[in-house]
Amino acid sequence: MSESPSSSTVARHPVRLQPMQVPKASDVLANDLRERILRGEFPSGTALPPERELVTQTQMSRTTVREALRILEVQGLVVIKTGRSGGAFVQQPGGASVASSVNLLIRGQQLKLSDLLETREAIEPACAALAAKYRTDDDLAALDAANRKLGDLDIPLEEFLQANVDWHLAVATASHNELLTGFMTALSTAIYSSTENTAFVDEAVRQTTYRAHKTITDAIRAGDSAAATRRMTKHVHGYAEAVVQVEERTEIELREG
Repeated sequence: MSESPSSSTVARHPVRLQPMQVPKASDVLANDLRERILRGEFPSGTALPPERELVTQTQMSRTTVREALRILEVQGLVVIKTGRSGGAFVQQPGGASVASSVNLLIRGQQLKLSDLLETREAIEPACAALAAKYRTDDDLAALDAANRKLGDLDIPLEEFLQANVDWHLAVATASHNELLTGFMTALSTAIYSSTENTAFVDEAVRQTTYRAHKTITDAIRAGDSAAATRRMTKHVHGYAEAVVQVEERTEIELREG
């Protein structure tokens, strides 16, 4: 007599499953909203659907929706306002978002000053070249204003350093490239806050800086990208060498552009 199906042995093949990473519901919602914002479905300045409506549409909890909105706020994609006319308002990422991200990278990774200086030497001549190509009258006015302040030998060191940063950021702004401007904003702040400027910024250095900036500004005003690149390269390389020499406690000599 044949063996009944109920008593037959069922062959089973061993299956090994890997642990599965299931994303949090708030991350899923944040990712979806982020893509919609970046695709332009929610134009900059407009409000996302109210929190209650997002709960109804997504069938997610109020806590999940709030957490997703906080993620977008941290990423700089929405601004959350409270009150009767409040809500989550869309803002497109720009230079400020780039600067914030780069600044977090610099601080989080505790990047060395030499890394920052090398990055600046690679980026800033390109900013100068683009500034010579795209600068406006307002851009030139900002460069001139910052450099006039640099030429005043009577201002305190702190004001001189701030005017120096303002001039370099004005060059980046004149490039009309949001990405480069964001990088330079973070780099300039990090470099000047981590440099022992009092060790070598004397009257001679101030005069050299003023003259270097003037020659670069002249090239930008003339629309001469090649000269602007060459002069900025020489200027930032000279600054980098000066900083290294300060670190090694040797004689300082800045080059003019």
